[in-house]
Amino acid sequence: MTRTSKIFAWGFACLVALLAVLVLVIAFFDWNRLKPTLNAKVSEELHRPFAINGNLAVVWQREPQEGGWRAFVPWPHVVAEDLSLGNPEWSKAAQMATLKRVELRISPLALLARRVAIPRIDLTGPDASLQRLADGRANWTFQFDPKDPDAEPSSWVVDIGAIGFDKGHVTLDDQTLKTRLELVIDPLGKPIPFSDIVGEKAASKAREQGATPQDYAFAFKVNGQYHGQNLGGSGKVGGLLALQDASQPFPLQAQAKIGDTRVELAGTLTDPKNLGALDLRLKLAGNSLANLYPLTGVTLPDSPPYSTDGRLIAKLHEPDGAQFRYEGFNGKIGDSDIHGNLAYVASQPRPKLSGALVSDQLLFSDLAPLIGADSNAEQKARGGASKQPSDKVLPVEEFRTERWSVMDADVEFTGKRIVHSEQLPFTDLYTHLVLNDGQLSLEPLRFGVAGGRLDAQIRLNGHTQPLEGQAKLTARGFKLKQLFPGFEPMKTSFGELNGDADISGRGNSVAALLGTSNGSLKMLINDGAISRELMELAGLNVGNYVVGKIFGDKEVKINCAAADFDIKTGLATTRLFVFDTENAIIYIDGTANMATERLDLTVTPESKGWRLISLRSPLYVRGTFAKPAAGVKAVPLMLRGAGMVALGVIAAPAAGLLALVAPSGGEPNQCAPLLEQMKAGKAPVTVKPTR
Repeated sequence: MTRTSKIFAWGFACLVALLAVLVLVIAFFDWNRLKPTLNAKVSEELHRPFAINGNLAVVWQREPQEGGWRAFVPWPHVVAEDLSLGNPEWSKAAQMATLKRVELRISPLALLARRVAIPRIDLTGPDASLQRLADGRANWTFQFDPKDPDAEPSSWVVDIGAIGFDKGHVTLDDQTLKTRLELVIDPLGKPIPFSDIVGEKAASKAREQGATPQDYAFAFKVNGQYHGQNLGGSGKVGGLLALQDASQPFPLQAQAKIGDTRVELAGTLTDPKNLGALDLRLKLAGNSLANLYPLTGVTLPDSPPYSTDGRLIAKLHEPDGAQFRYEGFNGKIGDSDIHGNLAYVASQPRPKLSGALVSDQLLFSDLAPLIGADSNAEQKARGGASKQPSDKVLPVEEFRTERWSVMDADVEFTGKRIVHSEQLPFTDLYTHLVLNDGQLSLEPLRFGVAGGRLDAQIRLNGHTQPLEGQAKLTARGFKLKQLFPGFEPMKTSFGELNGDADISGRGNSVAALLGTSNGSLKMLINDGAISRELMELAGLNVGNYVVGKIFGDKEVKINCAAADFDIKTGLATTRLFVFDTENAIIYIDGTANMATERLDLTVTPESKGWRLISLRSPLYVRGTFAKPAAGVKAVPLMLRGAGMVALGVIAAPAAGLLALVAPSGGEPNQCAPLLEQMKAGKAPVTVKPTR
């Protein structure tokens, strides 16, 4: 052997010996000696105490999932016991989190590319106490303080494939959300297949999409308060949070009660790495949709008790903001069915709710909570703040305008069939609701009523205090025989009701808006009939008295009824209010005060013949809207029509009402000649009673 060969052989032998010694040192090295240095370094970086209090060991093993020559490279398997992480200095509690055991393995070859590749971390006995103060400081936010603030970020990348966990305990005290929760997680003992919870259909669909959810492995219970409301719930989750494998979505199942709201969900977290996507079957139920606002931040109207069942798909890290879609949901609101699709985007400057809702059978009474018109008992059940006084008819419950600026909305609602009483012959409903920066509009708000249409445009400005409101209403073609289907003499009538209203007001409730309103109201009825029986059918006791005094129990044909009210500061004053019947002209004069809810009307009949009316004095209708009273005025009957003509006060209102004249089934409209007479300054022809 040459000298060079000997030197090379000895050098190679020494290298092998050094490697062998190095392997032996690493294999038998007591890694606990590094704990003080490791604890100090991590504590320095995190600016809070960190410690491995138990055993620290490294076991070198080959990685079975590697192939080729890489399979012969041993990986370090790190096991650390009894770990603790302290809180920042401002916290009164010493520890933020503890772990009984952490086990992980690291790819040594990936270190050469400045990548810390950890296929899986297993956590045993995690216990965490999370805390956030009212000023926003949170103990889960770590403040790194590099010596050089302009230093380039580290080129090292930490890549974790999955996180496994065992029985654990987590508490949350979040003062900004008024939330205190305690979460306990326990192993199920025997895993439950995903399909057993969500159903085979949903599980098959997930597999078709390339996602194979794992089994449920752990049960959890949660109790406490969320947004100041009591919370209690339970559920099940998977045992392995796969952060890299997209085909392993994390299964979730839960049921909870938050205040009066009940939530059930089952599905998957489909982007576990970023906690970025959800695909759940979601059921919601509660006393009022408005009660979801403290929980979700979504502005919804007051409603009767509700329940819904649909599919929630969420993408939480979209460029334009988190997106939520509640698809194909079905449910009930009160006794009405509800179906549709809604989308919510957490965009800037405000989130936006959009979608379309349909009710195949809508109970008209289920709309009452929208304006606070439901009973006190129903208001109390849904958490309403106002109590309707017994002597008030107009709803006093205030709109929650402070919520209108929180989000925008663009939602269409269709009620295909309205279930109603005979007193409210509504047939269908359509509206397009738009909420933009605190301003709410319903354009149009359209009802089918008694064979005709009621079209409204409503605008409410929630930016002003009090609320500013405007409403324009147009009633066309209401068929009298459908308005009063139980009144036999009206069944052959071709008469119609037409009307217009244009009002505006300020106030945070329906009562306040109408009590300050300004505008006008016009109404025209032709070719009808009237009797005490009709008044009883409509529930008008005062009308029953007035009609009885004038006509007795006889049914009398109405040629035309015309009304024109001027409204100023909530006081509706008659400019023209007249009934032209086959036997008499009836004039009504006076006011209806919507601020005080009081009536002060005078009813003056003029006979067309001496046989019917022997009444010598006008009648009055006075009192509150809730309990009006009627009687006979102690003054002689005057020729009301002649007086009005002399004053010249009926010509302009009559001219304005002519625009509402419409033919009725090809029949002549008997309001036209009456209004033409009044427009010309002439009172309708009457016959004075003679003896």
